[in-house]
Amino acid sequence: MADFSKPGSLYGAIDLGARKQALEAQARREAAGPQAASASVVDVTEETFTADVIERSMTVPVVLDLWSPRAPGSAQLSPVLEKVVGDLGGKAVLAKVNVDASPQIAQALRVQAVPTVLAIFQGQAVTGFQQVLPEQEVRRWLDELMGAVEQFYQANPGARPPEAEGGEPEAQAGPPADPDLVAAEQAIDAGDYDAAIAAYERLLARAPGDEDAKMGLAGVSLIKRTAEADPAEVQRRAQDPDDLDAQLMAADLEMLSGSVDEAFNRVIAVVKRTSGDDRDRARKHLLGLFDALPAEDPSLAKARRALASALF
Repeated sequence: MADFSKPGSLYGAIDLGARKQALEAQARREAAGPQAASASVVDVTEETFTADVIERSMTVPVVLDLWSPRAPGSAQLSPVLEKVVGDLGGKAVLAKVNVDASPQIAQALRVQAVPTVLAIFQGQAVTGFQQVLPEQEVRRWLDELMGAVEQFYQANPGARPPEAEGGEPEAQAGPPADPDLVAAEQAIDAGDYDAAIAAYERLLARAPGDEDAKMGLAGVSLIKRTAEADPAEVQRRAQDPDDLDAQLMAADLEMLSGSVDEAFNRVIAVVKRTSGDDRDRARKHLLGLFDALPAEDPSLAKARRALASALF
């Protein structure tokens, strides 16, 4: 499965003379006094992004609220974020970005709609959502984020920043994964595939383009479908090319065994010789198998071409 512990780093996403500006902004905060330095809500611009988001995320999770005065949803969500982050008493920071005033930030983070909320920890985006959520759901999301951060520190005690005297944190093993990805992996370990599927679906509802979640959902669905299959019986039935259920199950078993090309070729052959509902079912099944692989897998390009040829 995909390595969910390595989300894309935000370092280098915005070229603003990063280190120099980070040091300058840090000096300004320190000159303003402890209360300003520890404020749990900050307004962020392109000039202060590195210091107020990237640098701060080295010691506490930063909740990034990408909002616009043109978006009614922002007016609903921003006060909720201020409330729930404020209730943490400084254990997290809310960084607010007006995307109209700072379009370069939105472009670098590939923000497609506002409001968008991202959680940044150790300089990396680890979780987020793209719609207005009620306070209870925002609080649940934030609780899961803080729980994942705490799990990270428990696993890496030397990485926990000092609570007094301020100081630089030690080298990190990596940021925590998205809480729903953590929940999915824990459910898989426990054999609870329904819970894993639900966790992946929650993440995809927040971030429809998340490739790791798509792969995870496809993979767990594949495991669940084949959990009670008898390979010998499936192989026997698959001798009949008209047994659609057997052909699709045989392809699933081939995927699990690593015979990816064989699985794809089997379902494409079904698409070629069927029509109507059976053909559409086989096509959709194949697309689900595609989701189990990373987008750059060479087998995908070949299979997509073969599918197009079979369909048209």
